[in-house]
Amino acid sequence: MTDPRLRHGRASLAVSFFAQGMAFALLVTRIPAIQDRYGISDGLLPVFLAAVPILAGAGSVCTEQLIKRVRPSVVLRCAQPAVLLALLGAGAGDRMWQAALSLGAFGLSVGALDASMNMLGVSLQRTYGRSIMLGFHASYSLGGIGGASLAWVGAHWHLSLLVSYLPVVAVLLPVCLVASRWYVDGEPAAEVAQGAPGAKPVVFRLLLPLCLVMSFAYIGDSTVSNWSAKYLQDTLGSSEQLSTVPYNVYMVTTLLGRAAGDFGVRRFGAVAVVRFGTVLAAAGFGVVALAPGPWVGMAGFTLLGFGLCVIVPQTFAAAGRLFPEASDAAVARLNIFNYVGFLVGSPLVGALGDAWSYRGAMLVPMVLVLLSLVYARSFGSEAARYGGGHERPRTVDVG
Repeated sequence: MTDPRLRHGRASLAVSFFAQGMAFALLVTRIPAIQDRYGISDGLLPVFLAAVPILAGAGSVCTEQLIKRVRPSVVLRCAQPAVLLALLGAGAGDRMWQAALSLGAFGLSVGALDASMNMLGVSLQRTYGRSIMLGFHASYSLGGIGGASLAWVGAHWHLSLLVSYLPVVAVLLPVCLVASRWYVDGEPAAEVAQGAPGAKPVVFRLLLPLCLVMSFAYIGDSTVSNWSAKYLQDTLGSSEQLSTVPYNVYMVTTLLGRAAGDFGVRRFGAVAVVRFGTVLAAAGFGVVALAPGPWVGMAGFTLLGFGLCVIVPQTFAAAGRLFPEASDAAVARLNIFNYVGFLVGSPLVGALGDAWSYRGAMLVPMVLVLLSLVYARSFGSEAARYGGGHERPRTVDVG
């Protein structure tokens, strides 16, 4: 029977993933409203949008240093309220410097939040001795669906950003603070490294395959989030209303795939699940690129959701298995490539679409995602295969 502390820790971390998914969706889906509120020009908007993932990468780097002094649960307990307050700040100001300050704070804190959440997720998975990482990311997807739905309500009823954001922050902030009482940390990496003979520090050359896979996955994800509506409407000739459907379908299939994904990992192993997801995602991009009409295009985006959804959680889990004595540092470094993929994906597809064609541009993320097959073996470990055995439980502390 599972220790109650672990069950509570798992539930509290799922709350954090949910809150982060909702906060991020509320920000990115209301970018046009933020642009209008602050009078940000079309030329300046890309600078603001690029600054957020760049600062998030810096936040992840800082987190790697912070965890040498404090536990990941402490970082998460501070970063999550900061993200929510920065979101509220983005909706409350009316001057350019206030937008820059709020979005900058959001970027830095979201980097620390993403890194520390996944550190705790990897640690809990090792303690459980079976795959649970996809379940946390399913909570994130559920939060994203909720946030996007609330954003649609706000846009439909012409609510101000402050009116849209304030009730969400007023509910999520105390819930997250209460839930943070039950965070569970694994053994600190430094203590394990000092006490374990032959402990392996993080070697970037060994982590690089997972970093590439992370980047490829987020190039694919950012292609869907930024270009699916335009592609369906301009290239496949859908109506404006129908063009909003693919991203929602993508988010729902991502939720469903992640909700069931842990069972697949336990049954078939991480390598097989990542390979299957990679092929499915590449097939989705192929269908999108060749689609004769909008309904076939939506079928392609549906395949994409089921395929891409398993890759990112398993990449974090694989980093933890690759460097068990320094999993927190490995996760922090890997998390940076989340933002690298986000930064590269959207401009790459846009530039290729303008210079060549958007159908052709969809083939580029397809090829990049397929390259993940080259690195699929990096997701396995002879010492820890969730598909056919269990890891040695780790000592845990309630954060």
